[in-house]
Amino acid sequence: MRRYYASVLPLAAIALIACKGKAQNETTASSTPRQNSQGQMEATRQVAGGGVSVAGWTGQIDPGEARRGQVLSNAKLTKEGDALHVTTGPAVAYWNASNTASGDYTVKASFTEPHYMNLNDHPHPYGLFIGGNDMGTPNESYLYCAAYGNGNFIVRGFGPDPFQMNGRRGETNEAVHKAAAKDQPVTQEIAMSVKGDKVECAINGTTVASYDKSAVVGAGKLKSTDGVYGIRFAHNTEATVSGLTKQ
Repeated sequence: MRRYYASVLPLAAIALIACKGKAQNETTASSTPRQNSQGQMEATRQVAGGGVSVAGWTGQIDPGEARRGQVLSNAKLTKEGDALHVTTGPAVAYWNASNTASGDYTVKASFTEPHYMNLNDHPHPYGLFIGGNDMGTPNESYLYCAAYGNGNFIVRGFGPDPFQMNGRRGETNEAVHKAAAKDQPVTQEIAMSVKGDKVECAINGTTVASYDKSAVVGAGKLKSTDGVYGIRFAHNTEATVSGLTKQ
């Protein structure tokens, strides 16, 4: 019996080391593990040929993504005709520093997910941000409104730590379009406005969220509603953006 255990234990140890090494390699290859709505772990992708290839534009991934080893080149921003094409990768904000807004204004754009949930197993959001200050630095602040292809939306921001305006899971609103099925197209028209002392988000022509300016500007939130505006995408998402304008 002693000879039996002496022969088996080294083999078991070798097998354990091999399995641990394989798991570590798989984790590295798939990058950042993230939890989906079913409580399962979903890895943040690394987009082949990633980076920013639109003149005048840049971006920054979320701090949490950076802490887990992700970089901006693991997401991709390109231009297709007059539209921007985004594929993530890590969650990211993109902007052109010349796109600024102050006082009362409305920023709007059309977001089309051509193949709903093609890069993930549950809905992920995309939308606009406003009030960008100190962008590209650890102190950046901005507020964003983003839609999901399942009828849900969120309003969140960085100040510079993350903050939520309508809860962890956001809200459902009938104005938010729903994709017919996985891999089917869905389009959302998203607008963010500053009007007097109100900050609002409208999706497909309906105001879905309205806040007093004092609720979004202050310690731990926006430095100001004046600033850069741009687009914001969650991880593992692909969509096009057209008609990004300020009024």
